[in-house]
Amino acid sequence: MGAGLHRIRIVLVEPAGPLNIGSTARVMKNMGLRNLVLVNPHCDPLGDEARQMAVHAADVLEAARQVETLSQALKGCFRAIATTARPRDAAPAVPLESPRSALPWLLEMPSALIFGPEDRGLSNAELNYAQRFITIPSSSDYPSLNLAQAVAVCCYELYQSVQSPAAASPPPLLAPAEADLAPLDAIERYVTHLSSVLLEIGYLYPHTAPSRMQKFRQMALRSQLSSSELALLRGILRQVEWATHQKTPAELEKTD
Repeated sequence: MGAGLHRIRIVLVEPAGPLNIGSTARVMKNMGLRNLVLVNPHCDPLGDEARQMAVHAADVLEAARQVETLSQALKGCFRAIATTARPRDAAPAVPLESPRSALPWLLEMPSALIFGPEDRGLSNAELNYAQRFITIPSSSDYPSLNLAQAVAVCCYELYQSVQSPAAASPPPLLAPAEADLAPLDAIERYVTHLSSVLLEIGYLYPHTAPSRMQKFRQMALRSQLSSSELALLRGILRQVEWATHQKTPAELEKTD
């Protein structure tokens, strides 16, 4: 397997078609990827149709993990790229990149490449779990790609970037080394903690909290926080809780 490819998990959010899941497993094996995660699949990913399309990649299909939420799918990852066919209304300052320029960034540490459901793609809330966003250039006459086709294009670009590493573009941000970088699930716990504290002190209101917290989540993700920096931010939140409610240290630890 190519260096770095084993670190990447392909994440399909709520896939509805077993043929697409089977085709995804096949193209993953073609291109040296094996880590498939299915978020709340709406079909049988091990049924006859999926196996028929997987052909000799039944082992990838059978090893695929099924989880209930996108947050669970990203546990243990440090980087995530989401695919989308449309501009991001929630964060217009974040550019849409091409697979060729962005995907090599995933090879450096445990990472995820996220694809949305066939009928709607990823929602803004789901897109906000990623740090970077790609779109596959295609003809304006018919720009929409089938899910398995989109996976195939991205897996090919990842495989090619391993074969020709000199062509890979450097990451746009300076980041801590993998050993120091806070994983995505730790950042998600911080965002949940932050939301709770901001609601408590009246900075957020229940009806506006989801949209505001999407922006806070993206700020944290783009910052590529180290574990020590994240611990510092969590410490500030605990101190705010203590000052607000005089919680004991044991009660504060429960927020972890």
